Amino acid sequence: MFNTLPSRLFGLASLMVLLGIIAWSLWSQRQHDAEHRGFAVGNGRLEARELAVAAKFAGKLSKVTAWEGDDVKAGQELAKLETPEWEAQLLAAQAALQAATEAMHAASEQVQLRQIELGFAKRDMERVQGLTERKLASQQLLDQNHTAWQRASYEQKTAQETLQKSLAEIGGAQARVAEIRARLKDSSLTAPRDARVLYRLAEPGEVVKEGGKVLTLADLADVYMIVYLPEQEAGRIAVGAPAQIRLDAWPDRPLPGRVTFVSPQAQFTPKQVETATERQKLVFRVKVQLDAPQQTWIKPGLPGVAFIRLDPALPWPST
Repeated sequence: MFNTLPSRLFGLASLMVLLGIIAWSLWSQRQHDAEHRGFAVGNGRLEARELAVAAKFAGKLSKVTAWEGDDVKAGQELAKLETPEWEAQLLAAQAALQAATEAMHAASEQVQLRQIELGFAKRDMERVQGLTERKLASQQLLDQNHTAWQRASYEQKTAQETLQKSLAEIGGAQARVAEIRARLKDSSLTAPRDARVLYRLAEPGEVVKEGGKVLTLADLADVYMIVYLPEQEAGRIAVGAPAQIRLDAWPDRPLPGRVTFVSPQAQFTPKQVETATERQKLVFRVKVQLDAPQQTWIKPGLPGVAFIRLDPALPWPST
């Protein structure tokens, strides 16, 4: 009898505590729902646009200087192909260009010389023609001077054609030199923009085929999160709508972003969603792009939550 009262008091206290916990949970849930009302919320992982550093032509790698995790700058050399045969061809092309240039100079001098001779022949012919008209020179002398003028004219034309041919040869040699230099430049594989190395796919000494990938980079200036939302929320989202991404690893650092894509077609939720009930839903794919994702602590693959503002008058949720 004496043990019954304390037991009842203990049971009553336990019941009150349980009711208090339930009431607090309901209140917290109500506060949470009220705070998130006016927002579309979706789970996802950070992704970054991937860039392939590939060989433009087949060859053996002489070096690969970048390692996985390295932050690289635009234009930085990351790998290089061996090019001994192209270096030899460049020397030959440069020698051919030098020979064509010298031939052009010689042809130009010949054109100038033939032009002077043609001028002399023309003046001699015109002078003899005047003398012939006044019966002071014979027709035979005039014919000889006319023939000399024709010969000088032909030689001047031939010299001009030789000059044009040498100029064409110079153009061809210059094009060949430029082609080989471009080939040699393409042997150096550089970063197309500031990025982070994700995968190192080949090592020095390996032979890569034309278009073979050597490195895969992540463009940290193009970081986004894909979320899948039901029709009721996706239908209210406009492209350009403001958004925030909160990573599980950094919940106190909201990352500002915006909606850049809303799929026009519904699809089944992807397999990475854990619950079977959610996998049975039809959802729309929504892309949330970060505005300024250059922070070094941002890493592709980190999970988080995207908040998309549906009501512009509401403040961002605190949690």
